[in-house]
Amino acid sequence: MEYVQIVTTVSTKEVAERIARTLLEEHLAACVQIVGPITSMYWWQGTIERSDEYQCQIKSRADHFNRIEEAIVRIHPYEVPEVVALPMPLCSGGYANWLREELKDRGQP
Repeated sequence: MEYVQIVTTVSTKEVAERIARTLLEEHLAACVQIVGPITSMYWWQGTIERSDEYQCQIKSRADHFNRIEEAIVRIHPYEVPEVVALPMPLCSGGYANWLREELKDRGQP
């Protein structure tokens, strides 16, 4: 099983918590860590922007990516939300066992 950490950033802690709760309730994530506020600087429509944001670090399976992306886009207020998956090629034995157990399919389509 390939595990990933999916990252997205949002403008408020409330939106970050809504994303986290949705992904956990739908058993698409084993854990969502919310970090922030952080400062993001980026190009947007030809100018450099600066925003205070909250980052969601989502621990999941690679095969859940599309459903996680759909959920994030559905909830996310940004026109172009960041949804990036980073592979987790190595995990400690106990953590990998916990991920496997929490991310078992539970009758989802």
